[in-house]
Amino acid sequence: MADTASAEPHAPPDQPRSPAPPLQRPPNTGVPGPPHPAGTLIGSVQRAMRLLESVAEHAYGAPAKQLARETGLALPTAYHLLRTLVHEGYLRRDKGLFFLGEAAERLGSSGAAQKRRSTVADTLAQWRDSIGVPVYYARYREGEIEIMCVSDTPGNPAVEEWADFRETAHAHAIGQCLLSQLDEDTRRDHLGRYPAQSITPYTVRDNHALLRRLERMRRMDPVLERQEYALGTVCAAIPITVGTTAATMAISLPAHHADRLLPAARELQNEVGRLLGSLAISISI
Repeated sequence: MADTASAEPHAPPDQPRSPAPPLQRPPNTGVPGPPHPAGTLIGSVQRAMRLLESVAEHAYGAPAKQLARETGLALPTAYHLLRTLVHEGYLRRDKGLFFLGEAAERLGSSGAAQKRRSTVADTLAQWRDSIGVPVYYARYREGEIEIMCVSDTPGNPAVEEWADFRETAHAHAIGQCLLSQLDEDTRRDHLGRYPAQSITPYTVRDNHALLRRLERMRRMDPVLERQEYALGTVCAAIPITVGTTAATMAISLPAHHADRLLPAARELQNEVGRLLGSLAISISI
């Protein structure tokens, strides 16, 4: 028998080479790779935003063909996006022309309201620093007292709301000032829901006593309150009426600085009067 142990194996015949497999994406390991900003953008959103911007430039509306031309979009694409924007309320269509819709206008009004709030906050901060007291802005809306903005510092802190400001309008200068600006029916309606009651030894006792006090108030005089809401604190409020909005700017001081209350209130009133024209729109937020 031939010794086959040492024999070399025959090489297999040549086989046709199979094509290389397609490139595979690397597995998602959870580790972010290098940023690719363009790859994260959604083209349809970009195109829709360009259409909105284009419509906003036409106060009297624009047809789809014009909007497509201005945004560089194919007409079928523009039609599809316009129909979607109309459906969602961001655009409206009237006689073949497209206009901004209520949803887009709400976005714009929200931004404008934020700007007005910032204007009021900045102004209160200026008065806080120049007068050296906490400053409050409040208004009466839909039957409720609303504290819209407070500007204070650690050295001159605002009054702590230990009893709900909305339910204790009779006890603090802000509430009394706002109630004094209301007509009789609205005032009585408020006190019917939130009747006057003593919360400190200095608080007015009942609705009848409060109404008599409000009737004696002179229209543009500061409203002063001494420890009626919080012991150890005195407050003053300046009436502001813009259109149908009853509003007030107010200050507070520790009771041992009560001699400063009226002069500080007069100073605030002068500042409010000086800037009221520019603040008129902002304080109606």
